[in-house]
Amino acid sequence: MHDIKSIRDNPQAFDAALKRRGLAPLSATLLAIDEKRRAAILVSEQAQARRNAASKEIGEAKKAKDEARANKLMAEVAELKTTMPELELAAKRADEQLANELAAIPNLPFDDVPEGTDEHGNVQRHVYGKIRNYAFTPKPHDDLGDALGYMDFEAAAKLSGARFVVLKKGLARLERAIGQFMLDLHTGEHGYTEVNPPLLVRNDVMFGTGQLPKFEDDQFWAIKGELLAAPDERLKTERLGLIPTAEVSLTNLVRESIVDEKELPMRLTALTPCFRAEAGAAGRDTRGMIRQHQFTKVELVSIATPETSRDEHERMLSCAEEVLRRLDLHYRVMTLCSGDMGFSAQKTYDIEVWMPGQGEGGAYREISSCSVCGDFQARRMDARYRASDGKPRFVHTLNGSGTAVGRALIAVMETYQQQGGSIAVPDVLQPYMGGIKVIEHDK
Repeated sequence: MHDIKSIRDNPQAFDAALKRRGLAPLSATLLAIDEKRRAAILVSEQAQARRNAASKEIGEAKKAKDEARANKLMAEVAELKTTMPELELAAKRADEQLANELAAIPNLPFDDVPEGTDEHGNVQRHVYGKIRNYAFTPKPHDDLGDALGYMDFEAAAKLSGARFVVLKKGLARLERAIGQFMLDLHTGEHGYTEVNPPLLVRNDVMFGTGQLPKFEDDQFWAIKGELLAAPDERLKTERLGLIPTAEVSLTNLVRESIVDEKELPMRLTALTPCFRAEAGAAGRDTRGMIRQHQFTKVELVSIATPETSRDEHERMLSCAEEVLRRLDLHYRVMTLCSGDMGFSAQKTYDIEVWMPGQGEGGAYREISSCSVCGDFQARRMDARYRASDGKPRFVHTLNGSGTAVGRALIAVMETYQQQGGSIAVPDVLQPYMGGIKVIEHDK
């Protein structure tokens, strides 16, 4: 959420940043709404002040036995009692109008974010490792899983429809092992606190991290009672949303609170199922496990001060990278351009892992996205910290995949595949696999 005072102080800078996001100037519209809002609030406050003053004057007039003046003042107070609810409603509506407009505007990019309109404007930051050479043509993960008999999309479709999968035996255990390895690394070596959060959250929690109102159709909803028919009443329905990422639950742990500065940075991690309707991804990545409605992910969240948030962003990236380094997977880090960042981000790094079985000759696919959001989410959640001077200030929030477990499974399968279709288990995962070193078809 943006601060209207900041927009009022520097509308040109706000519009220039929106332009980098590919949006038209909005400051004039917002400031006009704000002027109307402030005028309505002023009129309402003046009416309240006059009512208070008149009520006091009535007592003085009666004390002075000036009945004519007392009657006149009582008539004025009676009229104010009639008009004040309308004035208060007008002020409330103007305030809601401004809040709704601000809620739909994405965060503004940092000056060092590359210019661009889509993924073609992203800039490579660095690369780790090299593409492996194989004595055979690498297969995609779904072919490998099907041949092993441990990856079943048809059974999943009977249960839930498209974009679901049933994993069995060695692959089910391998996915579990990857998630446990990531949690142990982040909690044991990177200083994150493990959390087991709710998977179902309220509307205002979705709003806090930016899923609402703009991305309502991208979420899955558990409706309690009847769904109201009118579109503008959908948010009033008693419902809970399935989290698209544990970022939603973890970040909102500090909502509507003031934490002590000594508690920051607060570093949290969770391994959870995630649910995405993928409403805007029709026809994309329909094969295999790349884009699923349900997937598992380890999430990293940091709550930091404004002074440390950018350094925390670099640290978070290194924590996510370490997962892939320990798995010895080839990857690259991309700095997303201004037009390709997520709604709440000021700056984002994507980690793209090399998957040798994708497309013709392999391809990079996103496996982690690490973003710094400034106070954008904190304003939506009313999340603050008490600084050393005693004054409450908004925290800065950061989030990152540490990493997507399903895509890590795909990368391991395709990278560690062997002639004949078996999968070698990376060394760091073998302790989580009961010593199993190779996943192969039961004979």
